[in-house]
Amino acid sequence: MIKKIVLRDDEMPTQWYNVVPDLPNGVKPPLDPETKQPMGPEKLAAVFPMGLLEQEMSTKRFIDIPEEVLDILKIWRPSPLVRATSLEKALKTKAKIFFKNEGVSPVGSHKTNSAVAQAYYNKQEGVKRLTTETGAGQWGSALAFATSKFGIECKVYMVRVSFDQKPYRKSIMHTYGAQVIASPSNETRTGRAILERMPDTAGSLGIAISEALEDASTRDDTKYALGSVLNHVILHQSIIGLEAKKQMEIAGEYPDVIIGCCGGGSNFAGLASPYIPDFLEGKKIRFVGTEPASCPTLTAGKLAYDYGDVAETTPLLYMYTLGHDFIPPGIHAGGLRYHGMSPIVSAMVREKIVEPVKLHQLECFEAGVLFAKTEGIIPAPETCHAIRGAIIEATRDLNDPKTILFNFSGHGLIDMGSYDKYYAGQLHDYDYPEEEIAKSIANLPRI
Repeated sequence: MIKKIVLRDDEMPTQWYNVVPDLPNGVKPPLDPETKQPMGPEKLAAVFPMGLLEQEMSTKRFIDIPEEVLDILKIWRPSPLVRATSLEKALKTKAKIFFKNEGVSPVGSHKTNSAVAQAYYNKQEGVKRLTTETGAGQWGSALAFATSKFGIECKVYMVRVSFDQKPYRKSIMHTYGAQVIASPSNETRTGRAILERMPDTAGSLGIAISEALEDASTRDDTKYALGSVLNHVILHQSIIGLEAKKQMEIAGEYPDVIIGCCGGGSNFAGLASPYIPDFLEGKKIRFVGTEPASCPTLTAGKLAYDYGDVAETTPLLYMYTLGHDFIPPGIHAGGLRYHGMSPIVSAMVREKIVEPVKLHQLECFEAGVLFAKTEGIIPAPETCHAIRGAIIEATRDLNDPKTILFNFSGHGLIDMGSYDKYYAGQLHDYDYPEEEIAKSIANLPRI
């Protein structure tokens, strides 16, 4: 039995796959926050380089990956496809469980796949400095790594609760030369206004995005980079699924179920999107997106146009949302604490291609511990949601020999403080109250 499949360097995909042209009923365009009309690339060029904006709005199914990007990706790519045989045995299931191990990247998560591409396109257009936000710190670490490769300055606004929970993510960013500050901060108008109103706030990705955007808009040498949600990020992450398709073919298998955790949607869509054409041609595949019950964007949110940030400065995206001023509780899966979902993933849910599932924090940590004991890798709290989803599928019918593929989006070696709290009984399940969600959704912009 093959345990691990690793492609050669020359077998790594040289093109990204763009799922947008293949999605039934398409993806609605972003709207200008001022005019509420479809937004062209000219206005977005104030914060994004044209190279990325072309990808954001592209109708091409395949886009070449630049050689300079491929050279850096080869530091860790192609990533392994692993069969979780020990987990299967522990579950006493006849299901076959495979996972794509994105934890092998320099910063331990899938985020570097897009960070390297974004840094490259900014460098091509002479950008000297990038600002960004980060939740758990995985994206901030990835962009810090990528900007160090291209000689670009990097400033990261890190959500306060994760800034306090995950000190070693800050250390990683500092090692690569980035500046990291807790958000909300006193360095922006947005941050100061929120601190004045809520001095003890744990922060949110929506707030951190507002701060990073405000920072970028005040300097001519600076652009903004986003780690999930947008179409070009999903495009860059498609390399995960493209590799997985080759590897599953080598294994002589084809997935019946594809699973990933969903925060903004990049790692899930990165694995799932290259399989969408097969699904549309009649192949029977179930796509399952797992999200935290404390931030149930897909399972309790509304499909509508909304801002990506608290200060209402981003383009309006048509997505599942809990409302742009939603501030989730400080669960330890910081990368899943976002009020909105990628328009691409939202369209997949809208078309009933993807089944969203909400999961509780404790069951996910329990799944992560079992995975660590059986497969030997400690998963990030976000990844634990995908593992829990895989376990649910594998144990639904122990005699069903289905093939399950999930994205192991990142390891948890920088998240041991979260595990300590889990072992100490200090973590709790949290269902976000329906009335609070309703209150937040009531503030959606009128379109």
